[in-house]
Amino acid sequence: MTQEETDKKYMQRCIQLAKNGRQNAKPNPMVGAVLIFDDRIIGEGYHVRCGEGHAEVNCFASVKPDISGETLSKSTLYVSLEPCSHYGRTPPCADLIIRKGVKRVVVGCIDPFAKVQGRGIKKLQEAGIDVTVGVLEQECRELNKRFITFNTEHRPYIILKWCQTSNGFLDDNFHQMAISTPFTKMLSHKLRAENDAILIGRVTDDRDHSQLNVRDWAGSNPKRIVLSRPMTIPQLLSDLYAQDIQSLIVEGGTKTHNSFLDAGLWDEIRVETAPITVTGGTPAPHLPANVTIISQEQYDGNVIRVYEKA
Repeated sequence: MTQEETDKKYMQRCIQLAKNGRQNAKPNPMVGAVLIFDDRIIGEGYHVRCGEGHAEVNCFASVKPDISGETLSKSTLYVSLEPCSHYGRTPPCADLIIRKGVKRVVVGCIDPFAKVQGRGIKKLQEAGIDVTVGVLEQECRELNKRFITFNTEHRPYIILKWCQTSNGFLDDNFHQMAISTPFTKMLSHKLRAENDAILIGRVTDDRDHSQLNVRDWAGSNPKRIVLSRPMTIPQLLSDLYAQDIQSLIVEGGTKTHNSFLDAGLWDEIRVETAPITVTGGTPAPHLPANVTIISQEQYDGNVIRVYEKA
């Protein structure tokens, strides 16, 4: 196995570990770390909960007491996101890595947070540590797309989500109807548990009285938002950014979705299509031209397609 193949193998393990922090690490990013000696894992960890030890801290803590400093000095640390270099709720992980004396660090992607942004890597290099950056970079960025969008765009990561009939309507002649199956409804609640806020329009709220909670999944309920006037969207996103809301699901009607689409304020679109037709009703939003399908799954006859900007 080449060095490149080895690096990808262990970075994939970092990503796998990082996903365990999906609900509790936020608003911090999900991060996984693996410590390797002689092509053998001698320590691993992930960021479990905001305010607690980072992935690197938990990785070193998992190393058996009989592992010597000499072994560490010949080891490689893999971490999916650049080690922090500043004092926050916890001390800098870059300093910890230097103290442990590992010879090489492999980083998945740069941390876009203003207090890091390459400073952690620079600190490691100045300490004489061999640093490789960009292994499975796209996968590592995808893992923390909410965190990255929040820190680079200064707004939440926006997911537009709707359910439609096979002939493109959101309801049955303007009357609410069940389009999701029990299973896909559960998946919707899982998505809610993984995001910070959820928004619908005033008309949808008046008609459906949606609870917008996670009663069919374990986790925290997202912040519930009812949009009264579409022209308030930029101000709304600015307010949510100020509240450290990193992700927003939009589940409103066509008018609400079109307000986001027309403004170009979206990152991901999820459309669930059921194999049923109606004679009329509220037309579903039209997908913009600049989209590409990133996934397509079928459950109980319903198809869920996820799109992102091409």
